[in-house]
Amino acid sequence: MALVKFEKNNGIATVTLNRPDKRNAMSFALLKELVSTANKIKKDRSIRCVILTGEAQVFSAGIDLADLNNPKNTAYAAWELIRPGQSLFQKAFLIWQELPVPVIAAIEGFCFGAGMQLALAADIRIAHPAAKMSIMESRWGLVPDMGLSRSLKGIIGLDLAKELTLTARIFDAEYAKSVGLVTHLTDSPLAQAQSLAEEMLGRSPDALMAAKRVLDAMEHQPKKSLRLEKIWQLKLLLGKNSKLARKKDKNPEVQFLPRQFR
Repeated sequence: MALVKFEKNNGIATVTLNRPDKRNAMSFALLKELVSTANKIKKDRSIRCVILTGEAQVFSAGIDLADLNNPKNTAYAAWELIRPGQSLFQKAFLIWQELPVPVIAAIEGFCFGAGMQLALAADIRIAHPAAKMSIMESRWGLVPDMGLSRSLKGIIGLDLAKELTLTARIFDAEYAKSVGLVTHLTDSPLAQAQSLAEEMLGRSPDALMAAKRVLDAMEHQPKKSLRLEKIWQLKLLLGKNSKLARKKDKNPEVQFLPRQFR
């Protein structure tokens, strides 16, 4: 059974964590499947938007502690933490930020620990009001090490980020929305994510990618953001989909070509 389900329909890829018996807790094997799924999406230029969700109306209850505590995994985990570059634990989450398409997280049920870090790696988060969330690692004597120091940056203030991380407090999505951790609340997160993704299909796939790159640079590479605006604008003006976008504005039947740029 695939631990990560992948479906593609009309340019929208839906990626579903698929361990319902474990509340979609993330094993090492699931993390590897997240990376391989994201790499497949990166290579497929027909994909225009990604939705991240969990099976059985649960996003993810976090890391699989039984897997983490298994002595067979100790040496592997240690190597991942000391080797140069991103560890598997970071790559499996930050790779969604690096994709050249928008990523929307549809959140229901539990969104704890590793689940929360995956949701934060999405560009937009849509949650059920009753969803429960937590940056939970300190409860287990651990520190968030799945790219949180990058994915949380700019979403909430440093003081609140420290408070939620240090206390491992569980809070509902209504609170998360009030402090900016969640973008939208709805009783049907997956349906609203699908509707938002379909709205994005009406825009040039190259423009979507360029906008994501520029806005991420605004937060993480501010010294480069103005230069990137100019570079991407020049690329888009010279590209094919920009011309099609102006035609589509007058004639909605015009279809975009697959994404031209990477």
